[in-house]
Amino acid sequence: MKALVWYDSFFGNTQQIAEAVAEAIRPYVRVVELQRIQNASPEDLEQADILIVGSPTRGFQPSEDTKALLRQLPRHALRGVWVAAFDTRIALHTIENGFFRWIVKTGGYAASTIHKSLLRHEGQAVIAPDGFCVTDKEGPLMEGELQRARAWGNTIGQIVGEEMVVV
Repeated sequence: MKALVWYDSFFGNTQQIAEAVAEAIRPYVRVVELQRIQNASPEDLEQADILIVGSPTRGFQPSEDTKALLRQLPRHALRGVWVAAFDTRIALHTIENGFFRWIVKTGGYAASTIHKSLLRHEGQAVIAPDGFCVTDKEGPLMEGELQRARAWGNTIGQIVGEEMVVV
């Protein structure tokens, strides 16, 4: 079984989460490839059983590079592939301005946009999209987020591992 973890990162926070997720799924798969979005291509999906995509939330959306790569995927590129999406974001409860907090809550986050794109390309969701919080625009990650990312990745590995045994 082969897993790809694609990520974009501006300040290193999303990369840290991607590394923690990749580390957590290693016991469940033969190969785990960690790739920056800028170095990934649709051809990398050959022989992939799992695709996990992560991006910082920028203007309520994934990064431009993440969106561009997802747009390059052929329509049925993820048929038969387990998919998961995550993002890094500012924690809603840390935003003091009520109006800005409402805008962020209403605007959404990158993970849900990535998740929808992966499903449109016929990926099979293994877990709900998730967000990992930073303390400010440039980070650092909030305390406990790396552990939470490892747990999230471990859950992905367990679910896919169990499904592969049943199938």
